[in-house]
Amino acid sequence: MLVVRPAQPGDLPALERLAGNAMPRLTNLPAHRDRLEERIARSSRSLASQIDYPGDEIYSFVLEDCPGNASSGDIVGTASIRAQAGGSEAYYTYRQETLIHASQQLDVRREVQVLSLSHELSEVTLLCALTLDERYKDTSAHYLLRRARLMFIAQYPERFADTVAVAMPGYLDADNLSPFWESVGRHFFDRSFQEMNAFAGVRSKSFIAEVMPQFPLYLPLLTPEARASIGREHPLHETALADFIAEGFRRSRHVDIFDAGPILKAERAKLHGIAQCGWHPVRIRPEQSLPDAELALVANQRLDGFRCLLARYALTPTGQLMLSPEQAERLDVEEGRAVLVTPLKLLDADEGEL
Repeated sequence: MLVVRPAQPGDLPALERLAGNAMPRLTNLPAHRDRLEERIARSSRSLASQIDYPGDEIYSFVLEDCPGNASSGDIVGTASIRAQAGGSEAYYTYRQETLIHASQQLDVRREVQVLSLSHELSEVTLLCALTLDERYKDTSAHYLLRRARLMFIAQYPERFADTVAVAMPGYLDADNLSPFWESVGRHFFDRSFQEMNAFAGVRSKSFIAEVMPQFPLYLPLLTPEARASIGREHPLHETALADFIAEGFRRSRHVDIFDAGPILKAERAKLHGIAQCGWHPVRIRPEQSLPDAELALVANQRLDGFRCLLARYALTPTGQLMLSPEQAERLDVEEGRAVLVTPLKLLDADEGEL
């Protein structure tokens, strides 16, 4: 059974493996033992702290595959939430804008697309660092890992911003190069995209503002390949992007400063996983007696002991959610205890398949 829970120190080797196998490599999930160890510790501190408003907190989760009645299983995925994208430092993006150049004397008027360095997304909540074992991709594990974070946010709204964002990995060509980086960043750093991506993961992206030009980048001056990559997701993440859009996210004017990958935004209250959730007391019934029904995400009410899994949205006439003994055990809930439930929002047929 697949269960999402907060990351623990013992998960470090699995997180190293997942970070090393991520495609493409994720800036916010470096394959660096000390950095990942600090991430787990920081997440534990965030969970243990009394929070009245979002700050520099990070919440890291793992997806655990627990077979049968085993008390623990394999760590097959991970994902995180940054309470504020910037936290203790600014979160830099490029904002897509249009400038108008006009001359009445020459009877000329031109609209020019530009990218301006921005840190206006620093205070939004950021869903990040999601990667999954190759064996579980394009399965229900993806649904669960992406959306379990929204179940956590729904229960503890004081810990998060009103706006939620997701930065999607940007387009890389057949040679694993970023056309945007080669046309822009290369001129200022003389290092490959992969080198700078790894450096930013271990350190931070704050150095971008120190070296990159503060003036707008005029798109006509970039290579055709770079222009075509702006706001384009990595080919391996096309389905993930469509799934986030089905959840209620929309493309914003902002793109990543390294690879120009799209940044999605949404009002927290309008996301399906938050707007459609509700509380139901638990009714425990044998597995074989549970009726067939649509899938739903089910989460317990514990903070540091948070658990979320997929179950059938099968209710009794009095509104109790029917769970099997194993599901109740994995959630660490007893009969009569309330759980948070959200019907699973799947992609429409014309949006792709998961």
